[in-house]
Amino acid sequence: MMAMPGNAMSIEQLDRLAREIRHQLIALSCHAQSAHLAGALSCVDLLVGLYWTCLRIDPHRPSDPARDRLIFSKGHAISALYCVLARRGFFPTEELLHYNEEGSRLPEQPSPGCVPGVEWATGSLGHGLGVGLGMALASRIQRAPYNVYVVMSDGECQEGSVWEGAMLAPRLRLGNLTALIDFNKWQATGRSDEIMAMSPLKAKWDAFGWATREIDGHNLAAICDALAAPRPADTPLAIIAHTVKGKGASFMEDDNNWHYRSPTVGEVERARIELNQP
Repeated sequence: MMAMPGNAMSIEQLDRLAREIRHQLIALSCHAQSAHLAGALSCVDLLVGLYWTCLRIDPHRPSDPARDRLIFSKGHAISALYCVLARRGFFPTEELLHYNEEGSRLPEQPSPGCVPGVEWATGSLGHGLGVGLGMALASRIQRAPYNVYVVMSDGECQEGSVWEGAMLAPRLRLGNLTALIDFNKWQATGRSDEIMAMSPLKAKWDAFGWATREIDGHNLAAICDALAAPRPADTPLAIIAHTVKGKGASFMEDDNNWHYRSPTVGEVERARIELNQP
C-alpha cells in the first residue's frame, strides 16, 4: 500500500522545518561554493507543503508504481529538493556534504534518478510541464491512481513549450495534474516582468482553462489549503505562488546578485541567527 504524506505536523512545525532547511541550504551553498541559492530558498515552503502534507510517497519504495510524481522543472534550484528528499528519508542526510562534488550522486545540474526521489529535473527550463503532462496522461491510460505535481519557475513561463502544455492539459481533462509556479519575480538577467510580459500571470492560466489559485508562497497554511481544496475532477490546477528570491536571509532577499553568488562563512552565521537556528 502506498504511504501517505509525512506524519501530521502543525503549521508551526512546518514553518520550523522550512527554516531549518533554509539554513541547511545556505550552509550547503557555502560548503560547495555553488550558485542558484536564492532561487532554491524561494521554493522551500512549496516543497515542504508538498512533501509533508500532500504527496503520496514512500521513501522506502521510491519506485512504487502508485506513487505521486513530483517533477522539479526549475532544476537550477535542485539543492532545495535534495535537502527535502534527505529530510524525508530518501537518502542519508550525510550525503548532502558531497553536493556538487565530482562523482557525487548530487550534481549541481540534476539528472533523472540521480538519487531516489528525483523523478525528473532539468537545468534547461520549460520542459517540466510537458513531462508532467505526459506522466499524468500515462496515469489515466494505465488506470494508475497517482497524481503529478510540477514545480516551475516564473522565468520558464516565457517558454513556448510551457504554453503548449498549458493548452493541452485542459483539452485532455487532466485533473490529476498540478503546476506550482514559484513566482519570485526574478530571473538570471533581471525582473521577469521586465524581460517578458508576465503579468497578469493568473489570468493567463485562467484563460487557458486551468483551475487557478493565487497565494502567498511563504504561507504554509495557504499552500496546504491550495493543494487540498476541491476542484473539478477533470481540470488541471495551477497555483501561482508569490515568493521572494533569497527568502530567509534579509541580506539576500529580492537581491538578484544571489542568483550566482555563494555565501561566506560569516554570511552563513548571519543567516543562522536570522533563521533562529542553533
